[in-house]
Amino acid sequence: MRKTTLALAATAALGLLAGCAGQVEPQYPPKELGATAETTTATVLWHERVGDGLGLGGYPLAPALDGDTLFAADQHGLVQALDAATGETRWTIELSVGASSGLTAVADRVYLGTRNGEVLALDQADGEVLWRTRVSSEVLASPQPSRELLVVQAVDGSVTALDRESGAERWVYDATRPSLTLRGTGTPRVIDQVTFAGLANGRLVTLDNRAGQPLWERRIATPQGRSEIERLVDLAGQPVLTPDGRLFVTSYNGRLVALEATSGDILWSRELSSYHTPAMVGDFLFVVDEASHLIALNAGNGDTLWRLEALEGRELTEPAFADGRLVVGDFEGYLHLIDAREGRLVGRTHVDDAGLSVPPLTDGRRVYALADDGSLEALELQP
Repeated sequence: MRKTTLALAATAALGLLAGCAGQVEPQYPPKELGATAETTTATVLWHERVGDGLGLGGYPLAPALDGDTLFAADQHGLVQALDAATGETRWTIELSVGASSGLTAVADRVYLGTRNGEVLALDQADGEVLWRTRVSSEVLASPQPSRELLVVQAVDGSVTALDRESGAERWVYDATRPSLTLRGTGTPRVIDQVTFAGLANGRLVTLDNRAGQPLWERRIATPQGRSEIERLVDLAGQPVLTPDGRLFVTSYNGRLVALEATSGDILWSRELSSYHTPAMVGDFLFVVDEASHLIALNAGNGDTLWRLEALEGRELTEPAFADGRLVVGDFEGYLHLIDAREGRLVGRTHVDDAGLSVPPLTDGRRVYALADDGSLEALELQP
């Protein structure tokens, strides 16, 4: 059975779904792959393995890149630093508890969350644990830094700000959480003054980073339908913030919304269900919806520029951008390359049969793809 991208948090619901999983047809059956224009190729530069991968829990252990070093982890708590150019291992450590979040690498440190609700800061030079702090519950979203804070959104919906230097708790914001949600949480967007956090109740809140007090709150998605599943409205992606102060937010069973960041005033919105973070390039906004359609929009007014449906049902990752092309992975382990201006499939390569769940990392023409079983490849796009 292919893995399911959309997992539910309520234990009772999980039990019911597991009991009938063999009888349920997917809402969007995966399309067979067709030909591409083959104008772009992906050459493998190196291939390594990072422990045991994401595990049956499908932990979103997205790697992080800082300078010339790539950092990656596996479900058991193995953390590895690799030379981004050669794949050579610089150091490996094993934590005492399983890793559960994506990694964040910045300013000589690596931050990550664990299954038992801890947040850790590691030294980029050797992997030494510099501090560890327990928050309210398991952490799936990668911790987000400002100059002074590290902001963490846990699976119970709480948002906690820690001191980046010491790990000491600065403030906590508790949000009302529905009884049934998508597995995981949104990832907050953090700047020095404020934190923008998407919640499982369909609301976006802006928090003052001095004390965690809400400055404004807006409803992005409204629960509709009769069943609990139909009423899911999670803001499971990360808000995108532009230099001129616009916010773009996706929601499941809801809308894609553009807002004015200082006030929360809505600039435009359109019906679109997605649990992924959009990619912003210039004034183009690229979104993968729940059906795995890839959509390009004019960020100024929300108009559709193109729509690619050839990968429907293939459980695409969030899109990344590399040298004029969008890069997405799928559940069968293919990496698809799409011309960002025209929406044409221009290339494809197979990374690993285990599938690709976490978004690829990109750096110029180079792409780093971590498969679900821990296989890690560095590829270069040509021409």
